[in-house]
Amino acid sequence: QVQLVESGGGSVQVGGSLRLSCAASGYTYNNYCLAWFRQAPGQEREGVAALFPGGFTSYVVDSVKGRFTISQDNTNAKKIYLQMNSLKSDDTAMYYCAARFGVCYTSPPRAADFAYWGQGTQVTVSS
Repeated sequence: QVQLVESGGGSVQVGGSLRLSCAASGYTYNNYCLAWFRQAPGQEREGVAALFPGGFTSYVVDSVKGRFTISQDNTNAKKIYLQMNSLKSDDTAMYYCAARFGVCYTSPPRAADFAYWGQGTQVTVSS
């Protein structure tokens, strides 16, 4: 069973930075698309970034481009990061890591395409 564990959330001021981590387990080959989603209270879950290990595919959505970067760990392809810079109050949300078998084929990633989810980590940006 695929499991995902997020960490790194917290409270920061506008303009600050955070780095989220997601550790995936429960599968052998690195053939899962790993993605970040976020959900603010009262809003739908929004795809933010996705990565297919090996560097073949990675992207962030336009709304965070230039501020957020998705990457994978240098030694563990089942661990990914979301570096978030120049944070805005609108970035406040619960952030989830998700996995789907196969390539990342849509931008933004769609929640319905992902079968496995972490518990989420809260990011709060205040002025």
